[in-house]
Amino acid sequence: MANMAVARIKREYIEVMRSEEITQSPMKLELINDNWTELRGQIVGPPDTPYEGGTFILEIKVPETYPFNPPKIRFVTRIWHPNISSATGAICLDILKDNWAASMSLRTVLLSLQVLLANAEPDDPQDAAVAYQYKRRPKLFEITAKHWTDVYARGPHKCPECDKKIQCLRDMGCNENDARVALSKENWDLEKASQHLFS
Repeated sequence: MANMAVARIKREYIEVMRSEEITQSPMKLELINDNWTELRGQIVGPPDTPYEGGTFILEIKVPETYPFNPPKIRFVTRIWHPNISSATGAICLDILKDNWAASMSLRTVLLSLQVLLANAEPDDPQDAAVAYQYKRRPKLFEITAKHWTDVYARGPHKCPECDKKIQCLRDMGCNENDARVALSKENWDLEKASQHLFS
């Protein structure tokens, strides 16, 4: 990796670890195998959102052309959000694409992702099924996002009704994750989820 990119990442890494916002809220950044091109980020779900109390892990890959090109980031922790793929963790955020500027930093990105969790952009979705539910069935969206936060991000939200429907599909021979995805996409309609999975 180019020396300029490594020097910049080292400086930003220290900036993130010392940042007041970071030290007051559990955001983290760590190297993977002492490699400055591969980092792991961690953010928490913002208060008063379905993600509150959840811990979300991010995969961060920094290109040799950094800071002139943005880092490649995806959610490792599964999440139900219109701008984040529920299957791959890919993120739809303008600063990670066309609106990146060399003056931005890893700290900027972590804070922007936390803001994205609180302010979804359903008209520019990464996951169309989630965006549809967000716009057309907001109560179901909130139940689903809280459930995913509880299951995948160790959040505090419990949904016994969701667990019961997942168990019903598991009893039919479906694995837990496939059951959760089918029910989430079918607005927790057990019959439609069953048809989706077994037809």
